[in-house]
Amino acid sequence: MIHRREFALAGFSAAALAALGSAGERRPEPKEPHSAMFDKCAKICSDCQRECEACATYCGKLLAKGAEHHFDTLMSCRDCADLCSAAASLTARQGPFSDLVCRACAEACARCAGQCEQHGRGDAVMTRCAEECRTCEAACRDMLSHVEPKR
Repeated sequence: MIHRREFALAGFSAAALAALGSAGERRPEPKEPHSAMFDKCAKICSDCQRECEACATYCGKLLAKGAEHHFDTLMSCRDCADLCSAAASLTARQGPFSDLVCRACAEACARCAGQCEQHGRGDAVMTRCAEECRTCEAACRDMLSHVEPKR
């Protein structure tokens, strides 16, 4: 014989399963233009982060071969990669501090691009990193022009 408690538990379980089943059938809602802007910025920041990491590794190899002037570029790329990673994370979730991290990311990308351009003239890896940084800087500044700072 089923008691009230077991009957209620069975009812709640059935309701939960029904809710889960219908949740899977929902169609995703179209993204708002504001949301698409955050997604675009997050992707570009993520791309830049990976390019800066690759360039830092490359600079490390050059440094090991005695090219000491690449130390500054290596450090710039590592710091820029960290800021790009933070910007990608915060903008992907549309965090309230996205404006803060994007402002820092844009500045870091400008500096990193300058380092790569200065020390890597004619070098494909460093040129690619500088280009990616300039793209990321522009994306962050564009996003900042559309988003009001949170206070």
